[in-house]
Amino acid sequence: MTKSELKAQRRELQRYERFLPTLQLKKQQLQIEVQRVRARLEDVRQEERSLLDSLEQWISLFAEAVDIESLIKVGRAEIRKENVVGLTVKRFKDIRFEETSPDLLQTPPWVDDGLEAVKEAVRLRLQKEFLQEELSLMGAELRRTSQRVNLFEKVKIPECRENIRVIQIALGDLQTTAVVRAKLAKAKLSERSSGL
Repeated sequence: MTKSELKAQRRELQRYERFLPTLQLKKQQLQIEVQRVRARLEDVRQEERSLLDSLEQWISLFAEAVDIESLIKVGRAEIRKENVVGLTVKRFKDIRFEETSPDLLQTPPWVDDGLEAVKEAVRLRLQKEFLQEELSLMGAELRRTSQRVNLFEKVKIPECRENIRVIQIALGDLQTTAVVRAKLAKAKLSERSSGL
């Protein structure tokens, strides 16, 4: 209940009020990014379903004795790291395949289309996995940021305001008491000096 504590509480309040808009902006940007990633993830899922639906008619051909694994192998995935609202995320760019040309005389005619379908299925699956990981990271960061915003809005700022109010009342009471004491002391001094 001192002036230095009042000053410290005012500084804390200013710090919280200055930092809160930044957190609120980060929260809004994260919400927008989460919505964007969810929409992109749903698009990829839809593409994957469409691909599988289109393969349904001739997928049984994969049961034929063709060594698909010798014709195509997953190479390396191209990934780029990006900073999204202060969060480093890995974004899937593309995937490279190591391909061997099939012997046209010894393989059935559907193999070329089958290889393309396999490549597209792998590409979509990887893209989906990266989007899910990105969504998970952003969701966790959004929760942390929301908790901080709520902490500042609902706890820290009201707590500082209440502390400032209580300290101001206490200091006002002390000042009033000091004034009353000074008047009483002055009155007593006046009585003594008039009585002499």
